[in-house]
Amino acid sequence: MSDTLELIFASGNQHKVGELRKILPRHIQLLSLIDLQHPEDLEETQSTFEGNARQKAEFIYRKFEKNCFADDSGLEVETLNGAPGVYSAR
Repeated sequence: MSDTLELIFASGNQHKVGELRKILPRHIQLLSLIDLQHPEDLEETQSTFEGNARQKAEFIYRKFEKNCFADDSGLEVETLNGAPGVYSAR
């Protein structure tokens, strides 16, 4: 039985991946979409950051059947009533 846990981060952002690898315990092997040779353009069609993160994580889980997680973030400006929000990078 292996003590290593593979965990997929549904991101192609190597900076984010590198930062996480620095803080995770040694028994967690963090894999990125680049490590898995998967194109990083995952759909983000939801109306919330949480919805987009869930959409990406569920897609990657169905494809690889491994533990995974995703994140989504953006810029919310109070004087613009939260805009651009999930549309920040689209």
